[in-house]
Amino acid sequence: MKYVQWVLVVIGTVLLVVVAVGVALPSGYDVRRSIHVNAPPDRVYDLVVDTRRWKEWTVWNQRDPAMAVSYSGPPFGRGAKWSWDSKSEGRGSMEFTYVVPNERVDYRLAFPAFNMVSRGAIVLEPAGGGTDVTWIHTGDTGPNPVKHYLAAFMDRMVGRDFEQGLANLKAAAEKG
Repeated sequence: MKYVQWVLVVIGTVLLVVVAVGVALPSGYDVRRSIHVNAPPDRVYDLVVDTRRWKEWTVWNQRDPAMAVSYSGPPFGRGAKWSWDSKSEGRGSMEFTYVVPNERVDYRLAFPAFNMVSRGAIVLEPAGGGTDVTWIHTGDTGPNPVKHYLAAFMDRMVGRDFEQGLANLKAAAEKG
């Protein structure tokens, strides 16, 4: 009987520590990656502003070629939307919310399974005969202390995907 009580005390203490640390962690996250592309902003922009062209350079589509993808709204620009369902990449949707031709594309990203919505942007700046491209993704996981762990590790979870996606975008734009 004492063994069971000791195990319950240990489990309770561990859970209390996990929740306490989660409360102390920030709920917000900000992931940013940049790359220089040796192509003009309009060539890079064409690859970013059209939802159908994201499969040419993002890693998520490449990891699951069988991903079910559907498109709605206009074919490109503000209001363009795509949704996906994938065994390896999950289920979600992205909608372009603000577009400045050859300068930026802002989006809203939703993952219903996690009850999470976040925002992002791909910003293009002319530089040195090419384009500096910055991919920004920000969000807030809300008051749930367990989800704060997700925010704390967001950069590690998607940062490499952004880096590879930007490298693919660079290759596609420079080939173009």
